[in-house]
Amino acid sequence: MGRMPTLHAQSIAKTYPVADGELTILRDASLALERGESAAIVGPSGSGKSTLLSILGTLDFPTGGTFELSGESPFQLSEPELAAFRSRHIGFIFQDHHLLPQCSVLENVLVPLLADGAAGPADVTHAEQLLERVGLAERRHHRPAQLSGGERQRAAIARALLRQPTLLLADEPTGNLDRTTADAIVNLLLELQQEQNAILIAVTHSEPLAARLQRRYALDDGRLIKQ
Repeated sequence: MGRMPTLHAQSIAKTYPVADGELTILRDASLALERGESAAIVGPSGSGKSTLLSILGTLDFPTGGTFELSGESPFQLSEPELAAFRSRHIGFIFQDHHLLPQCSVLENVLVPLLADGAAGPADVTHAEQLLERVGLAERRHHRPAQLSGGERQRAAIARALLRQPTLLLADEPTGNLDRTTADAIVNLLLELQQEQNAILIAVTHSEPLAARLQRRYALDDGRLIKQ
C-alpha cells in the first residue's frame, strides 16, 4: 500500500436538522494534499466553502466521511486532545484578521501559545523574527487599530505561522484588501508557506489568488470537484 497523504479528507458530509428534514451543506468533499502543496476552493456564497474549511480546521465536526492529518484522526480525540492537536497542527488566517484590539501586534502573534501557558523568551524571539519577516518589526508594540488593513493581515499571517503548522487555512485572506495590497499579501503568504513546507488551503472569490495556488477545487451541490 502507498503512504497516506499528509492531509486526507474522504467523502466529507455535513447536514443540519431542519423542521422538514435535513439541510445538506456538504455531501461528498474529498481531497488529499502533501506538505508544501496548495489548493484553492472556489464557489458561490452559500456553497459550503467556509463549512468545509471549519471541518478541515477541526472547528466543526462532519456528519459523514473521514479526515486524517499527519497520520492522526482528530475527530476521534477527546476535546482537550483535539484543542491541543488544532493548536499544534493548524494555523488560521481570516478575512477580518480577528486580532485582539486590546493587545499589541506582538502579543497577538503570541496568542496561539496561550493554550500552553505563558510564552517563554524563545517564543517571543521567534514571534519577533516572524514580524521582521512580514515587515512589521517597527510596529510590534502598536495596537491593531493603529495598523492598515494590509498590516493587520500581515500580523494575522505571522500569528498563523507561529507554531509552524502542518496545515494553513485561509478564509478569503484578501477579501478586504485593494488589489495592490492583496497581491503583496499573496506573495508573502505563498513565500512563507513554502519556507515552512506547510499545506495551504484557501477559500476565495479572488481569481488572482486562486490562479496562484497549485490546485483548484469548486464546491457544487455539496460536492468538491477538481478543476
